[in-house]
Amino acid sequence: MEATLGFTVTEADTAVAVGSGSLPVLGTPRLLAWCEAATCAAIDPTLPAGSTSVGTRVELEHRAASPVGAEVRVTASASYVDGRLHRFTVVAHHADGKVVATGEITRLVVDSAKFLSRL
Repeated sequence: MEATLGFTVTEADTAVAVGSGSLPVLGTPRLLAWCEAATCAAIDPTLPAGSTSVGTRVELEHRAASPVGAEVRVTASASYVDGRLHRFTVVAHHADGKVVATGEITRLVVDSAKFLSRL
C-alpha cells in the first residue's frame, strides 16, 4: 500500500493561519493533515464496504520550512500490517527533493457504523 499526494502551500496553510506559530511558512498541523491524507489514500482502496480507518498514533519530525507557493509531495508507504492495524512510513519532500518531514502514522480499520454507535 502506497500513495503520494501533492500540495501547494497557501496562506491558509501557514503556521500563523493554523495557530501553530507566527511565521508565514507551512504549519506543522497542516503538514500532519497532509500526511494523514496520504495514509488514507493508501489504505482506502483496500477497505471492505462499511469500513474506514482511524488514526491512532502519530510521530512526525518537521525538518524544513516551506514558504507560501512551495510544492510539497507526501508519500505514505505501508511498513507493517497486523490484521486491522496498519502502520505507515510518511515522507514529505519539496519539488527539489529536499526532505520536509519524516514520520510514522498508525491507523486502525474499523466498522464505520459500529464505531459511531459507541460515541
